[in-house]
Amino acid sequence: MLRIVKHLRHANRSLVRCGLPVLSPPLTEGLQHQHLPLLQQSLTIYQRCLLSTTTTASANQGESKSKTSENANSDEGSKSGESHESSNAGKSVRGGPVSWLSFLLLVATGAGIILYYDKEKRQHIQDIFNASKEVKQGPSAGLAAIGGPFNLINHDGKRVTEKDFLGKWTLIYFGFTHCPDICPDELQKLATAVDKIKDNAGIEIVPVFISVDPERDTVEQVREYVKEFHPRLIGLTGNSDEIHSVARAYRVYYMKTTEEDSDYLVDHSIVMYLMSPTMDFVKFFGKNNDVDSLADGITKEIKQYKK
Repeated sequence: MLRIVKHLRHANRSLVRCGLPVLSPPLTEGLQHQHLPLLQQSLTIYQRCLLSTTTTASANQGESKSKTSENANSDEGSKSGESHESSNAGKSVRGGPVSWLSFLLLVATGAGIILYYDKEKRQHIQDIFNASKEVKQGPSAGLAAIGGPFNLINHDGKRVTEKDFLGKWTLIYFGFTHCPDICPDELQKLATAVDKIKDNAGIEIVPVFISVDPERDTVEQVREYVKEFHPRLIGLTGNSDEIHSVARAYRVYYMKTTEEDSDYLVDHSIVMYLMSPTMDFVKFFGKNNDVDSLADGITKEIKQYKK
């Protein structure tokens, strides 16, 4: 009987929330002293009344919404179905970790960073190309604004400057010893082309490798690296300021990428610079050249320069 009374009290609270008339507390408490069948019968009638009243209120509310919907349908016509589908399509995903809007913002941000990074890299390459066509004003008219003084350490631990290469044709490549594939391929191409030019045209060229990874490319590291490609390949390194200075002079782009402790890569320009015996810039050769086109291109430039 106590459980039935609790149900009745719950029904009273439901009526209060719905704004319907309820049994007074004295009447509710007095029912505890009635006979159980009578109490059960009263509760059944009371629940039916509650259900009937709630159903009627819901029906009235549904009828009102139906009339409003019919009026809207008469004004909008066939557009209502399309509007309903569009509304559902625009809803965000509820209950998930992120909404569609958050997901799209995340994707847009990531794409923006990648595009900006790629744009900066392309701009540096374009600057090199443009610089090869620009002409300095004044006494050095006719020479591109690439190259300049530098002070570095060779793979034997000796200080060298650009003056140590005067009187020789020089082919310079910027890279780093921990490069997994591109640098070894380019240096092998450079070494093969240098030998081919000497055999076919009798022109001796000094191959030079300049590191863009001063943190790891010590003198010992560079020495062990260059001897794997050519016996006359000269390796140059230095501290961060010295490398930055020479890279800027030669319009070389370089940047550290993903880093895990000391294991990282360096993104950089893949260009070879042909320098005259006066250490003036003549022409650069990109990655698209194979050994034959590189050797032929260098030979052609040297012959034109001598004329």
